[in-house]
Amino acid sequence: MLSSVLNSDKAIRVNIAIMRAFVAVRQFALTNKELAEKIARLEKKYNRQFKDVYEALNLLLDEKQNEKDWKERKRIGF
Repeated sequence: MLSSVLNSDKAIRVNIAIMRAFVAVRQFALTNKELAEKIARLEKKYNRQFKDVYEALNLLLDEKQNEKDWKERKRIGF
């Protein structure tokens, strides 16, 4: 706010930089929104076709987690 009130070259440059930053943030948000919507549409369209692939990947991830849990368990005895 202060940079828009002051009348110096530096204040003007700062004000322009602030406006450009807001524009960049807005464009970034819109781009990510569009990307998220496209990914959601693709998942909805191809989800049935890749259901087996998703199940296999989840099984592998669960198996690795189980191995990690088994190795990091609290041991008793010797």
